[in-house]
Amino acid sequence: MKRILYVCVGNSARSQMAEGLTKAMADFPVEVASAGTNPASHVDPTAVQVMQEIGIDISAQRPKGISPEEMMDYDYIITMGCGAEGACPVAFGGTVADWGLPDPTDADLEQYRYIRDTIRDHVQELLRDIKASERPA
Repeated sequence: MKRILYVCVGNSARSQMAEGLTKAMADFPVEVASAGTNPASHVDPTAVQVMQEIGIDISAQRPKGISPEEMMDYDYIITMGCGAEGACPVAFGGTVADWGLPDPTDADLEQYRYIRDTIRDHVQELLRDIKASERPA
């Protein structure tokens, strides 16, 4: 089973949406988590709202941190665009990608929806790639 970790600074919006979308969209066994380099105190209510609009409930998820040592256990580490500030950690071992998404904090509802939909597209592509790599040659 492949393990996916989504990382952003606060672990309150982008990475939480990615975790929820992956759990909802994966049609094969996958372990998914999200974390922040400086975790917020709660999941962003607007992120919860836009996810509920598409039938995914992330209201029970909580922001959490992660150590570099814990990151070593993941096959895929996806950062949400926080690398430019130098806040995201460097991963060891797994496939690392940055999706370059803006932080929606204080954005309007349409921007949250745009980011959610962009994350959904990325998750769909990531899951397709993982599934393809698991097929026997």
